[in-house]
Amino acid sequence: CCVRPPRRRSSLPAAMADLDAAEDAAKELLGIMEAFPRFKERAVDPLHPEGERGALVFRGPLKLVQTVSKLTCASKASTVGDRFKALLSRSKWVRQEELEQALDGADGLDGLDGRLAAYDPAREYVAVVVAELQRGPACWHQVGGGHPASIEDSGPWLYVLDHGTSRAGRRPGFSYTGSLRPYRVSPRRPVAEGILLPDYAADGDPRAEQAAPARSTPPVVSAAQAEKLRAVCRMGREIVDAAHRVIKPGVTTDEIDRVVHDKHMEFGAYPAPLNYHNFPKSVCTSVNEVVCHGIPDMRQLEDGDIVNIDVSPIFDGFHADLNETFCVGPGVTQKKKDLIKASHDSLMKAIDACKPGFFYRDVGGIITSHINGCGFAVDKTYCGHGVGEYFHCAPNIPHYAGNKAKFVMKVGHCFTIEPMINTGTWKDVHWADGWTAVTKDGKPSAQFEHQLLMHESGAEILTARLPTSPPLWWEEGAQPGAATPVL
Repeated sequence: CCVRPPRRRSSLPAAMADLDAAEDAAKELLGIMEAFPRFKERAVDPLHPEGERGALVFRGPLKLVQTVSKLTCASKASTVGDRFKALLSRSKWVRQEELEQALDGADGLDGLDGRLAAYDPAREYVAVVVAELQRGPACWHQVGGGHPASIEDSGPWLYVLDHGTSRAGRRPGFSYTGSLRPYRVSPRRPVAEGILLPDYAADGDPRAEQAAPARSTPPVVSAAQAEKLRAVCRMGREIVDAAHRVIKPGVTTDEIDRVVHDKHMEFGAYPAPLNYHNFPKSVCTSVNEVVCHGIPDMRQLEDGDIVNIDVSPIFDGFHADLNETFCVGPGVTQKKKDLIKASHDSLMKAIDACKPGFFYRDVGGIITSHINGCGFAVDKTYCGHGVGEYFHCAPNIPHYAGNKAKFVMKVGHCFTIEPMINTGTWKDVHWADGWTAVTKDGKPSAQFEHQLLMHESGAEILTARLPTSPPLWWEEGAQPGAATPVL
């Protein structure tokens, strides 16, 4: 997106070094502009009449360009006005018809006329950085985008890498299997004072969970603990429903994260995904070919998408865990709808079979039998799990037939069943962020999850839908109703 000026013939190494230094500083400045989604609205638009074509131009000696670049990139300010104070105080708006004169003699103008002619002033801007060098002025330029007003004035928004441990200003290279791509991710949202933090909230390492005996032996829930689980699971249900209500074309998955995060804060609960093994957000939003663990970002949902919302609040020392897959707009294909329904129905069939003495390994056979009959495939990488005092503990519950899972169901066991169902192959791969699992063939995937508590008579669905829950696609037009838990 940035254009490097051609190098003039010179035998002076110092001149080449200055050009390289100027290029580094200019690209850093242009990159940090892109990392603030409200830059156009807060920095560029106030400088010119609406609809006027032109460019934001920052020009100065190399030392000034380097200094402003360093100050801007090193700043901890999160809003456009504060972060770009030094840049904007030295920049000006230049109308398109005046740019040629303003940049006369500068190297690097190739492509600028095309960008000025093609960009849309209503949603884009052109930025130019000019460094005055001993060899003459050199410039770099790019077209930046505006973003929906719902996106907060905060930054920088960056691409996630390495399981959340690092960030990048450019989209990572990857052999993407479908049409979906990662977008920039907003800074971490703060947790309200007074909310009890898990041990991983600061450094991403869930030490207590990893050391707990519950990792190898399914814990048995007491009556008092069961009441705490019911309370947190009710919160989880209401949080998923709140997210469901805002889903429509044009909404970003980051906006869904904001809704989910704010609902946790309202309840006084901690969102368990937030910094768990460095996951950067409070909810997983898995769109289309994403199997699970999608990271909320700047991408706007489109008519015809499907999106899974996976929520896990912690309250009073106990966890809830549930997810559902929803349609975005009226354009969702029947194939995708059938996939969603098959995932839901396979989960409910598995729950119906749960009772004391039932082998956890047999859950996968029930799910696989139903899914194969629908013409879809069960993802084999991920499984259900024990949950309660810890986010993940024993037992592990694979969703495919012929697995070797240990243990039988006992009264007091608390666990999830959460089949991930793929349109094509069961196989998945991971994006460069280390979290986002996508189908290997790029075809859609859907998932549903409930948290269950085992009783003598069967499984209580702790995360059951409520009378107020928004309808799933096959319930639309009918009065929403709660699933009846088995007690």
